[in-house]
Amino acid sequence: MNNKTLGYLYVLIAIGIFAGQDAFSKILGEKYPPIMVTMIRFWAFAFFVTILAAAAPGGLRAAVKTQRPLLQVLRGVLLVTEVVVVVISFTTAGLGMSQAIMQVTPLMVTVLSIPLLGEQVGWRRSLAVIVGLLGVMVILNPLNVHFDLRLLIPLGASFLYALYNIATRAVGSRDTAVTSVFYAGVVGALTASLIGPFYWTPIAMEDWPAMAALCICGATSHYFLIKAYGHLTTVEVQPVTYLQLVLSVALASLFFNETLTTNMIVGAVIVVGAGLFTVWREHRRGIAERHADAAAE
Repeated sequence: MNNKTLGYLYVLIAIGIFAGQDAFSKILGEKYPPIMVTMIRFWAFAFFVTILAAAAPGGLRAAVKTQRPLLQVLRGVLLVTEVVVVVISFTTAGLGMSQAIMQVTPLMVTVLSIPLLGEQVGWRRSLAVIVGLLGVMVILNPLNVHFDLRLLIPLGASFLYALYNIATRAVGSRDTAVTSVFYAGVVGALTASLIGPFYWTPIAMEDWPAMAALCICGATSHYFLIKAYGHLTTVEVQPVTYLQLVLSVALASLFFNETLTTNMIVGAVIVVGAGLFTVWREHRRGIAERHADAAAE
């Protein structure tokens, strides 16, 4: 099995685990406070990233070193906040609908990269963003008399995750991937622990397997995604991750009796198409910049 094949296998495993993680989040989020569910999940995640950092070259001492400490802390806060909002979204807007709307995240990253990272976005990517946002409008179907403001919750989750991605880009040029994952897990766990205990609710014995599964999914999904990035580029990974939408919608239909609407399917196809085009343009832009740098040398 060559490196790329192995990389794609890792991505597929990660996507499957992410879909299961979403399902367990919905199950538990309907019974317990989302912040408590997130806190326990991040305790397991922090334990995992600590082990990962300790096993990496340089150990924990190297993982803790960062040139952007405030930004790394902000990443952890953003990530745990986004997860809480996602759990709330799954229990209010529904798993399938939430996942369909949250596919707009890559487009939000493109928009936010202009003021926050100073990146330039050409007319093609700008058009892709506009088309993607139109797709979100199709999903939300605001002209329908049954439009529910709770559908805006997954949009909020997408915005938070886009900010997290922007912050990750900003630290990526100076800190290692191990350092970034370590701070995301540990700071996220600490942040959740400041609020979560106030919402503590005794967990029923029959719900502990689901909680344990959520914690395992939270750690292993990130592990396999990290392994995938060791063999593939972002432009190779991103298109495959859209399969998570298909898996999540299937789980929503089979286990949660959620109904797929025509506008949801059409809108999701539009958003995913716009996202794929944006990723492809990022790839082409990166190639052009590398060729320009090589020519200058």
